[in-house]
Amino acid sequence: MCDRNIRNIFTATAASPTAQRAALAKRDFQIIADISNVEELERDLQFHPADLAGSTLSSDQIASYNTNGYVTGLGILDPTDVNDLRAYFDDLLQQYMNEGKDSYAISSAHMRHGRVYDLMKDARIVDVMADLLGEEVIGWGAHFFCKMPGDGKRVSWHQDASYWPLTPSRTATMWLAIDDADTENACMRLIPRSHLKGHLTYRMSEDDEDNVLNQTVDEAESYGDDPVDIELKAGQASVHSDLILHGSEANQSTRRRCGLTLRYCAAEVQAHMGWADKGMVVRGSDPDGHWTDQSRPLED
Repeated sequence: MCDRNIRNIFTATAASPTAQRAALAKRDFQIIADISNVEELERDLQFHPADLAGSTLSSDQIASYNTNGYVTGLGILDPTDVNDLRAYFDDLLQQYMNEGKDSYAISSAHMRHGRVYDLMKDARIVDVMADLLGEEVIGWGAHFFCKMPGDGKRVSWHQDASYWPLTPSRTATMWLAIDDADTENACMRLIPRSHLKGHLTYRMSEDDEDNVLNQTVDEAESYGDDPVDIELKAGQASVHSDLILHGSEANQSTRRRCGLTLRYCAAEVQAHMGWADKGMVVRGSDPDGHWTDQSRPLED
């Protein structure tokens, strides 16, 4: 079914704003899209550098993003705000686990939870993303990546863009630390400069890898500089390109490691497989009217 037909069916079955919000909240966007459908798409998967003239990030920070594929150590939330967000997440996680779901299940959270929707529009976050993506920005994804103490799962080396039915490759992710993240509790790791290699060959992960996702890029270290550990204090954030190789080890510690990934793209990006329904304008406009620009969910 083409994207336009998906949109027409959605519009016809949810005419009122309240009904549209309820229908969007119930949409089951899989955490991992059907890769066979994604691979059939013609996508521009080359890195598009950001303009060095930012208003929030320094020119050195933007240059680092362009050269290395990421920027880190960004102070986003103050202690009061991050404590409030952590308490909110604790309650939300318990709710999901009571429903028999695991700690990785809170995906597309901006479509279901008003508090996450509000955070995606927070100027402290959007100002950073606009410096890297331009003044017309879409927020389209929010996923809590929560590794519980002793969690045996790892995230194999992968590129985000490989999973997503989006083109061109002008998408970036902010990884916002809810808990302190360090090497002990399996912080994210990146391979600098690997984003300059385009779309890399991957294989489907083996069951014994205990991978949270399902793709693995072998010999990943050969595609860039030595891996870097992205250690963050709660309330700090990093931003990485959708093309950079990244992953994390299993959390063998006694401490939880939770981060909220917030996904943004330039408004010019086109989404397939119905994913335009995930997007909302967070800065500027959507000149092509491609993204649904959803309203705030009814439930916090």
